[in-house]
Amino acid sequence: MCLVAFDFRPETAVPLRLVANRDEFFQRATAPLEAWQDAPDIVGGRDLEAGGSWLAVHRGGRVAAVTNVRDPALKVSADAPSRGHLVREALECPDLAGWLARLAASDGWRYAGFNLLAGDGHRLWHLHRSRERLLLSEVTPGIHGLSNASLDTPWPKLIAARQGLAMALRRRWPEDAMSALSDSCPVDDHHLPDTGVGLELERRLSPPFIVGEQYGTRATTWLEWNDDAGVIVLEEHRYGPGGAALGKTRERIALTRMHLRDSSRHDRRGPSA
Repeated sequence: MCLVAFDFRPETAVPLRLVANRDEFFQRATAPLEAWQDAPDIVGGRDLEAGGSWLAVHRGGRVAAVTNVRDPALKVSADAPSRGHLVREALECPDLAGWLARLAASDGWRYAGFNLLAGDGHRLWHLHRSRERLLLSEVTPGIHGLSNASLDTPWPKLIAARQGLAMALRRRWPEDAMSALSDSCPVDDHHLPDTGVGLELERRLSPPFIVGEQYGTRATTWLEWNDDAGVIVLEEHRYGPGGAALGKTRERIALTRMHLRDSSRHDRRGPSA
């Protein structure tokens, strides 16, 4: 996952809407959005090489997503665990807040650079691991974006994704958000970030949707968590080399009674202005 825009509104009927692009090498074996055979309460796409995911939900009422941090100077051990495993652990651990705190205390340094979003519909956390920092914070209500730096770092693609989501929430959800993430026009050089990968690669990676023959955007996914209905809806659109459309899948995940019982303890408040 390399670009995420989301609207977090805890204690409302729809606490989370999210749209995201996953950028990856096309040769990397991947399973489409579905319930996992070895963990049927998890629904999401799956990296078949390492076994993890970039975005998935749990029927018990959890969501998690991960992006990498782009920094060629960040050195990592050859036996570092896959960052995709963080998504599954976030979904299955019995105490999400405690598990995140342990990662932030020391365990997170074992991984290559990453951003992890994880939440339960009432609270949402962001854990950032870069060369200098391992920092855990709670996400404030509102519209946010995440790419390959940190939360709300104003890269042009992130700004475009946030703006597209904001428009979608006012007009057409999820169509306007999906449209914003389908933009494949490179950014003007004077607006490019300098992440140490060279100008040519910065250009290729600058739009929300990356078109390539070996590497590019492989999936665009939107998610809506409807707490009143007790469901999370996910829809994944898949792409191949050159941006060719390869199909889409929609899953409607009914949350378990345990989650719904827990949710009923929270007072409802309208979304902030």
